[in-house]
Amino acid sequence: MKYFFLVFSILLLSNSRISAQKEYPKSDFISPLKIPLILAGNFGELRSNHYHAGIDIKTQQRQGLKVFSVADGYVSRIKISHYGYGKALYITHPNGYTTVYGHLKKFSKEIQKYVVQKQYEDESYEIELFPTLTELPVKQGDIVAYSGNTGSSGGPHLHFEFRDTETENIINPILFGMDVKDDSAPVFENIIAYTFNENGQINGKQGISQLNFSKQKDGSYLVNRIKASGEIAFGIKGFDRQKGSFNHNGIYATEILVNGTKYLDLKFDTFSFAESNQINVYIDYARYINTHQRFQKTYIDKGNHLSIYNTKTNDGKITIEPGKDYSITIILKDIAGNATKIYIPVHGEALPIKKTYPDTKTAYYIVADRDNYYEIDNASIFFPANTFYKNEYLDLKKKDKSLYVHNKEVPLHGTYGLTFDISNIKDSLNIDKYFIASYTAKGSPIYETTRLKGKTLSTRTKNLGRFEILKDNTPPSVRAVNFTNNQWISKYNYLVFKISDDLSGLHSYKATIDGKWILTEYEYKKNTLTFNCEDLTFTGTKHKLELVVTDNVGNSTTFTRTFFRKY
Repeated sequence: MKYFFLVFSILLLSNSRISAQKEYPKSDFISPLKIPLILAGNFGELRSNHYHAGIDIKTQQRQGLKVFSVADGYVSRIKISHYGYGKALYITHPNGYTTVYGHLKKFSKEIQKYVVQKQYEDESYEIELFPTLTELPVKQGDIVAYSGNTGSSGGPHLHFEFRDTETENIINPILFGMDVKDDSAPVFENIIAYTFNENGQINGKQGISQLNFSKQKDGSYLVNRIKASGEIAFGIKGFDRQKGSFNHNGIYATEILVNGTKYLDLKFDTFSFAESNQINVYIDYARYINTHQRFQKTYIDKGNHLSIYNTKTNDGKITIEPGKDYSITIILKDIAGNATKIYIPVHGEALPIKKTYPDTKTAYYIVADRDNYYEIDNASIFFPANTFYKNEYLDLKKKDKSLYVHNKEVPLHGTYGLTFDISNIKDSLNIDKYFIASYTAKGSPIYETTRLKGKTLSTRTKNLGRFEILKDNTPPSVRAVNFTNNQWISKYNYLVFKISDDLSGLHSYKATIDGKWILTEYEYKKNTLTFNCEDLTFTGTKHKLELVVTDNVGNSTTFTRTFFRKY
């Protein structure tokens, strides 16, 4: 029996070590670019509504750098979209990993020919393709694309990822030996503290407290001694940067020690896409909405099921007992091992509480794991189970023409349904021009994908806050940028247009020459639409171009031009 438990314990320990210390192949892959790897963004970095799934490699403020396949394999997926990764390439390798290359300007000649042919077959710029094992094979070092700035990119760079081919989990590319120089520790900027119930207090205050601190000679930080009781935890603001970059990138690892014992630790080595939207319960979301500052919580809030945690004693909440002293240390680490330490001395003392938690009770109480349905004036709201991360009292009200669905400080885990009865609108001839709009913090309306059915407008949204029914009668604006009507354009490589819409936003565009569909590329950051004149050849010299642009409620503009060109 003793032998059985000994063997069982050894196996259990061995398996836990294997899980915690998985080794990734560091010599199987080369760099995707032949320049020093300087990062504009790193793995796990905190972004809007998601964690960054790869590394963003600076391309010297240029587009068109050669992008290489990091190992043998085949192109298994190609996705082209106006937003997100823009032009993206996925290469599956025989050793169980897939690499992703995003925001590309264009693909290599063979891949580009394959893609354009499919786009013309589908008559669509946005396309998703899944080539077979034998259609587009690549060797390590082959040029597969050229770097760019497509999709939701804020400047020229290459977005680069590693994924487990079987599970599709995302893995930190640095673990595969990508050579990114890093000789400086993470930068600590700010710290706040939290209490969690009516018995908890910090320096006599409940809720959130700003803590004061000072930098020490050894580079560490010392927080002014606090007096507390009950359960407390902290929020940290900071960033990391790699050598040669001034970008504020994400912090790779965080550890919390209480009296020298590890209490909580996490690392951004790998996670699944399904976990990414939990970023809004990982950060102090309300603070982010109000200040645009992302504070990382050092405790695990309800709804946070992230797999990045290795140790999580009491979910990171520290119980402070009166009469006891605590030495709390927060360590911020980068993947190269550089570290910054924050020391927090705490004395347990039950001080009189100056401020209690405010009464937030309303008539509307959400039970997170159940369906919830409400009617407010002419609107109905349906929250499916698990729309919210945790139970909430909601503020729902109608004021003038606006419906207020709680507030933007609360993060949502999923979408919910919102329906308006519009039978009071007498403008029956233009009823299809009405839509549901939400509003930004600055008061600008945003089109919510709206469905008209009978006398109702409905949408599914992940936004909270203010909503209204708006009407859009104005068609999109279209103009040619680099040519005029009846012009010879034989020497032109591209035709460029400006397209935009003032309210409901652009829905679609379609361009033809002499009645034949042509491939045009929309760049939403500049509101430009571009046609590559080399894509097609035409008979004759006189040609008619027609461009139809439609907004989200069906208003349409038809733009025509005649041009002359010799092929």
